[in-house]
Amino acid sequence: MRLLVIDGNSIANRAFYGIKLLTTKDGRYTNAIFGFLNIMNSLLRECEPDEVAVAFDLKHPTFRHEMYDGYKGTRHAMPDELAQQMPILKELLTDLGYRQVSAKGWEADDILGTLAAACEARRDDCFLATGDRDSLQLVSETTTVLLATSAMGRSKTETMDLDAIHEKYGIEPKQLIEVKSLMGDTSDNIPGVKGIGEKTAMTLVKNFGTLDSVYDHLDSPIIKPRQRENLLGSAGRMPTSATRWAPSAPMLPSIQRKGPTR
Repeated sequence: MRLLVIDGNSIANRAFYGIKLLTTKDGRYTNAIFGFLNIMNSLLRECEPDEVAVAFDLKHPTFRHEMYDGYKGTRHAMPDELAQQMPILKELLTDLGYRQVSAKGWEADDILGTLAAACEARRDDCFLATGDRDSLQLVSETTTVLLATSAMGRSKTETMDLDAIHEKYGIEPKQLIEVKSLMGDTSDNIPGVKGIGEKTAMTLVKNFGTLDSVYDHLDSPIIKPRQRENLLGSAGRMPTSATRWAPSAPMLPSIQRKGPTR
């Protein structure tokens, strides 16, 4: 069985910003709907799935907000021009027979992770269509991420399977969680270690494997004095593992693979 799971908010957002504002004669906005359906049709042709699910975020706070008050605290609200199109898009998807999945307290990311894990358990193929690079941590022998990107002003889909992750990053997909823990994520308002960006975080994870191991090897010559100082300064507010939260640690947990079951 081949399952295609679409990150509804992510793809709708990309469609909205990728196409100039379009309206009907009576002034209703349609550019996100038009772009979303075009992207979806392209994905259907590429994947030829047996089943399709579209995951959407809800407006309710998630368990991550309960862990860290500042989570996504700097995010701007969805533009009214896009918000007006979401109910119509969902209605169209229902009329077309596509299942939509949302769960209070969970993000669409977690729904993607849960469905990918279910497919992996059955050895079924799973394709995750999203513009969110956080989903790359879910890539496995059975899960491929179809990453919506832009190049030279044109939209394209980058197929990220295990080989692609190894070639581009030189680490395992799950280790991308460790990289994010070190570098933080400004889009989600999650601070990392001061002075450590993606390049340095990638180097540390390649050499030490995990966040725990980085802290176990602070005396390594690979870690520069200033980096060591900043790592020590962050230790009190960082989890002991990239997949666990400490009470005062505003760090991104891994995408849940045992999320909502109904």
